[in-house]
Amino acid sequence: MFGLFLRYSLTLLIALLVLAAPASAALRVVATTNSLGMLAVEIGGEQVQVRVLAPADRDVHYLDARPSYMAALRRADLLLEMGAGLEEGWLPAAVQGAANPAINLGRPGRLRAADHLELRQSITTQGPHTGHVHAEGNPHFNADPARMAQLAGVVGERLAQLQPEHAERFSQAAGRLAESLLAEANRLAGEVPEGRVFVAYHEDLDYLEEWLPVRVVGYLEPLPGIPPTARHLTQLTSRLEAKQGVVLYALFQPDRGARFLQERIGWPGRAVPLEPREPTIESYLALLRDWAQALSGSV
Repeated sequence: MFGLFLRYSLTLLIALLVLAAPASAALRVVATTNSLGMLAVEIGGEQVQVRVLAPADRDVHYLDARPSYMAALRRADLLLEMGAGLEEGWLPAAVQGAANPAINLGRPGRLRAADHLELRQSITTQGPHTGHVHAEGNPHFNADPARMAQLAGVVGERLAQLQPEHAERFSQAAGRLAESLLAEANRLAGEVPEGRVFVAYHEDLDYLEEWLPVRVVGYLEPLPGIPPTARHLTQLTSRLEAKQGVVLYALFQPDRGARFLQERIGWPGRAVPLEPREPTIESYLALLRDWAQALSGSV
């Protein structure tokens, strides 16, 4: 009788210990943009908690190192940043204020996405738009689903490095995400008229050339960060008046230049988001559709 009681007690004790054993803690991931946050959410699943710093409707170049950013970074296991100078005006100060060694440059907890991709040359490094802004290349690669698909594998590997017990899960999720991105990009490319040209406000939509049959033929900014001037817009319209195209600008950018081109040469202006509204695959795919529809002329 005593032996039966002892076996029952041991069985109960083991069960209680198993139930009390903590599951692997979720990785705390801080991403600077919703595009990067989408990668972490879709690949990490239940193994990550994701905080995005930059609001989707703000220019990532010009944010402030808020105390709330520092608080989030102080607890982060992984910081995902675009890199190539996009966040250089505020992220270094936020990281310094966070005082979290785990996310210092060179540590596994810091991933600069641009370091793992081949970037387009920035218009700020040569020609009429020269200015020391993006010497490492154009950092707006979130507008290219193929590069985002490539980056999915990088993020999966980094999550696996930080949480090896879930490496296979991260790898499979990254592969599925990459397939979804490429499939939708291929589908949308077939809906945009071949040879469509567009003018952008800044170089933030240049990567559309990489996966859609389109070509950027000018910019509303005379120089990076300089609002459109009457002289520049007049020169632009003179050069483009024999062509047909569309003007694209971000929701947070002024529409004066687009209205000028529409009045002078009839090019329609389309205000489009530059980031998905939420850090999810559904929101990112909706963003791809917004861009394709703006260029195809559909609404």
